[in-house]
Amino acid sequence: MKQKVALVLGSGGARGTAHIGVIRELEKRGYEITSISGTSMGALVGGVYAAGKLDEYESWLRSLGKMDIFNLVDFTLSTSGIIKADRVLKEIQKFIPDHIIEELPISYAAVVTDFKQKKEVVLTEGSLFEAIRASISIPLVITPVLKSDTIFVDGGVLNPIPTNRVERQKDDILIAVDVNSRIANQKPIVENPDLGHFEKLTYGKLKDFQKKLSSLFPAHTHKKENTGVGYFNLISETSSLMLSQISKLTLEISPPDILVEISRKAFGTFDFYRTEEIIKTGRNAAIVALDNYKKSLL
Repeated sequence: MKQKVALVLGSGGARGTAHIGVIRELEKRGYEITSISGTSMGALVGGVYAAGKLDEYESWLRSLGKMDIFNLVDFTLSTSGIIKADRVLKEIQKFIPDHIIEELPISYAAVVTDFKQKKEVVLTEGSLFEAIRASISIPLVITPVLKSDTIFVDGGVLNPIPTNRVERQKDDILIAVDVNSRIANQKPIVENPDLGHFEKLTYGKLKDFQKKLSSLFPAHTHKKENTGVGYFNLISETSSLMLSQISKLTLEISPPDILVEISRKAFGTFDFYRTEEIIKTGRNAAIVALDNYKKSLL
């Protein structure tokens, strides 16, 4: 009889691609994933897996080069975000049709943040892709989702590792994946930490965006200080620090049986072009965590 698993997949931008590697290792060892909760990229990967389409999604990700990813980014000069993310989800829907969450073969919950009400919302019914789109709305980067009188943003704002939102079954074990861990990392994030590849590609778009912001919010005529920190790296580092701290507190309140940890410094938030390396890192982290758990039972 297979060991049942309640799987919790945390947020973390491109680092969330490591969830694929974790799932692959669980499958290899014969675990049965019976329920999933996820936030942001965790909601995306978890939703795709629950729909039975992880093979297709992984193959598509591995096929993308740097320019392919850049071309999928739909920029908008909005003050609420600079990427709409609709283009990439439409591309995914070409090979993964939308599903009704309550009809999925695996129990699924996507965590989002209700910006107006300042509260966490758990989506367990309705359109899978609408739930994913709402959960990945990284503040200041990906535009929020407007639905009725509600504004949804990234669930990671309040609950980046929703261990308290996954459905439990008798005799299952709770496994959580933290891709914002403060554990040490052996490799640098990118070749140039001050200006990652994604930011180089988007430099022209960012200049237009910054001009728009300047016209909306004119600054006083002070000499601007050049910090040497680019827009995307600033967003990446600050959001990573925030997620790391909230994740730590969440895991203390609702600890899993097994915690799979990937360093927040392993990859940048926008390093989606490093799919193969990220997936391998996730699998290696799962191997370590599962082996340690096995030893603890002896």
